[in-house]
Amino acid sequence: MSTLPQERRVVTAIPGPKSQELQSRRTASVAAGVGSVMPVFAARADGGIVEDVDGNRFIDFGSGIAVTTVGASAEAVVRRASAQLADFTHTCFMVTPYEGYVEVAEQLAELTPGDHAKKSALFNSGAEAVENAVKIARAYTKRTAVVVFDHGYHGRTNLTMALTSKNMPYKQGFGPFAPEVYRVPVAYGYRWPTGAENAGAEASAQAIDQINKQIGAENVAAIIIEPVLGEGGFIEPAKGFLPAIRQFASDNGIVFVADEIQSGFCRTGQWFACEDEGIVPDLITTAKGIAGGLPLSAVTGRAEIMDAAHSGGLGGTYGGNPVACAGALGAIETMRELDLNAKAKRIEEVMKPRLTAMQEKFDIIGDVRGRGAMIAIELVKSGTKEPNPEATAQIAKACHAEGVLVLTTGTYGNVVRFLPPLVIGEELLTDGLDVLEAAFAAL
Repeated sequence: MSTLPQERRVVTAIPGPKSQELQSRRTASVAAGVGSVMPVFAARADGGIVEDVDGNRFIDFGSGIAVTTVGASAEAVVRRASAQLADFTHTCFMVTPYEGYVEVAEQLAELTPGDHAKKSALFNSGAEAVENAVKIARAYTKRTAVVVFDHGYHGRTNLTMALTSKNMPYKQGFGPFAPEVYRVPVAYGYRWPTGAENAGAEASAQAIDQINKQIGAENVAAIIIEPVLGEGGFIEPAKGFLPAIRQFASDNGIVFVADEIQSGFCRTGQWFACEDEGIVPDLITTAKGIAGGLPLSAVTGRAEIMDAAHSGGLGGTYGGNPVACAGALGAIETMRELDLNAKAKRIEEVMKPRLTAMQEKFDIIGDVRGRGAMIAIELVKSGTKEPNPEATAQIAKACHAEGVLVLTTGTYGNVVRFLPPLVIGEELLTDGLDVLEAAFAAL
């Protein structure tokens, strides 16, 4: 049970005096390139609430960008990580291995789609996982080209910036980027020229045609896609798109990589979002929700592909840190015990009808989409599909001022995304949606 009262409370201006004082210290010592959504400093977080240093309590519709799926101080995560901290903080798995790493790999083999033999390698961040998936695919196929999709996001390292679609703020001024990366269309139903019902078939045909013409399927090592595109605006590729791309990969000896960093671990109401259309990826990358807030990521996949890299070719000093592994085992325990897939589906049942009703009332809401507790609304200018990033920023700011932490996203900066912890109480969900609706009414 949560020790933090699960209720929204605004007792100062946002930001309050203590947050303002910390902000001035931050400005003096933290690089300007590191941004923050909220101007407040966290003191405690648990369940569906984040409390700041001034005592304001915010309804958490962000989960630290889909990380604190089990809550920000889940009992099993704290218990297991604390016990590991007391035993040892680090030995480096590449020097003296430990059971926690092996146990996480075993859990990943069990939970990820497909009943083939699987192995995993553990790292620290999502970008590291994606980068290593590319290394593994290249080692296995002896090919170099990597195919990614419009609106995709895969990280901030040099290679993953090349894989990422959106220039600002991720790529601007940071090039040159890694070569042999090719981008093809994705089935973005809401914005597909001939309508959402045609997007799956048409976009997959276009993507495959471009790969064949511009690269040659025989040169492609990996195709990497988020089963629900996160930074692109919580885009669910139109039905039929993912199966067609998956089939094309299989037919041409291409490693199909599902980037489940934001969509994995019960977030969409299934362990992994790719399960929705029965996709079994060759490799799957995970991070964010995996360890209850501790830095951990993984590449999991077919044993023969995972074993393609030579001994010593994969690793990193902190990869699969023992405390983070303990946190992951606690997070997975929590997901199983509380059936967080069912909780995610329930969150969708509460949120989607409310958001759809708002869409009928406010014509700047162009689209309501997503699955489970990965839901979004796309804002447009009245009577058009022209993106409306200004209104999106205003809505987010209005919610923040009233004690609801929401995040924006999307290639055009016009999407409000909802990623509540799966342990959030329904009364908080309802209260947060009331605040959102009032923000639209005021706008």
